[in-house]
Amino acid sequence: MKIWVTRHGQTDLNAKRLMQGRSDIPLNEKGKSQALATAEKIGNVNFDAVYASTLDRAIETAEIIGKVDRSQIITDERIIEADFGKYEQKPYLGMGIEMNLYWMLPEVFKAPESVETTDEMIKRVRSFFADLEKKDYENVLVTCHGGIIRVIRGYLENAKRGYVWRPKPKNCEIFVYESEGSGYRLVDDIMC
Repeated sequence: MKIWVTRHGQTDLNAKRLMQGRSDIPLNEKGKSQALATAEKIGNVNFDAVYASTLDRAIETAEIIGKVDRSQIITDERIIEADFGKYEQKPYLGMGIEMNLYWMLPEVFKAPESVETTDEMIKRVRSFFADLEKKDYENVLVTCHGGIIRVIRGYLENAKRGYVWRPKPKNCEIFVYESEGSGYRLVDDIMC
């Protein structure tokens, strides 16, 4: 199985450098262009299934890159973005030291109160893949968000901490993994 993992295209909150989390914001024009450019770059890949988080920006990106109608997308809350709690829609640089340190170095600093922890994110990603790995797909597209992709990459790359935090995924960047033995290997990293 090949698993194509991508972050949604740009939204207005991304452009304003605000923590987006679970705010359900659509793609802006640049985000739509990013998704179209990525779809062109990968060509005519036939996805057996297209998964997306339940947030519109991920679903819209999945439609464009997966070349499918919204009704064909399998939405799953387990791949939704991290819950940023009281930091939702706050400027990246105006969140305060506690949140800034956690989001830069979660391996050192704890999640502030009201913010989802990396352990909670790891638990839901493992649950998602336990179900996905039962399927007999050749190619599957998973469209989600920058925070949760760090944990998805950790799962697929068997990272000791359970996540690959840096570098952060770019809008519409696709990480392509191929199953190999009992694990996965990264076979491509496609930028839009």
